Amino acid sequence: MSLRDDQLERYGRHLLLKEIGGAGQRRVLAARVAVVGAGGIGSPALLYLAAAGIGRLTVIDDDVVALSNLQRQVLFGTDDVGAAKVARAADGLRRLNPDVEVRAVRERLTPENAAELLDGAEVVVDGSDSFATRLAVNDATLALRVPLVSAAVGQLDGQLAVYRGWEAGRPCYRCLVGNAAERADGTCADDGVLGALTGVLGSLAALEAVRALWPFGEDPTGQMLLVDALQFRFRTVRVVKDPGCAACAG
Repeated sequence: MSLRDDQLERYGRHLLLKEIGGAGQRRVLAARVAVVGAGGIGSPALLYLAAAGIGRLTVIDDDVVALSNLQRQVLFGTDDVGAAKVARAADGLRRLNPDVEVRAVRERLTPENAAELLDGAEVVVDGSDSFATRLAVNDATLALRVPLVSAAVGQLDGQLAVYRGWEAGRPCYRCLVGNAAERADGTCADDGVLGALTGVLGSLAALEAVRALWPFGEDPTGQMLLVDALQFRFRTVRVVKDPGCAACAG
């Protein structure tokens, strides 16, 4: 694949990076990425993935835009209230970058449909706010052997990790959280969340999706980035593979 003149200008700042360059940008343009959730994390992740030139973006969300979303979900405006998130997200992403093919899926991802919805993706970004959905995404990406970029926020804290649990010594999401399907979901509607923090985590998720497609720097798999906005602190902790994990052990 050769880059057109307009693409040389559009992606010029990537082309200048020795870590990406022409070969990396061509890989990005040919890539297929799925994003689960078009909310606070999904919105900035989708914007930066589209801006980067991801060839095909699949957006999965069954919700509609609410006025309370606009404090953090930067893909939408006031006129979008009441509309399907995936439809308005697709419109905005196509306006941002016509190089990107956007597939809008207005469905709730479940254990029953996860493998079908994510099939064909080369990287999956999970920004969903449901513990059950996160487990379903983990199990599907594990079975499909697709890298999972998982981001979450709560109030003034955030976390980000990349999982490739089918690899020896590499954890999956269940290694971290276990199998407690009855675990209660904390929601921003109940607890609140700093809007800009979701932008930080969504942007970092997009960065790790690009890195998963075109590796550069240190491999983040097996580590978790913790963001503490209250104390102005970023730190990483190790996530180990659970030898008794029901999903990826053995």
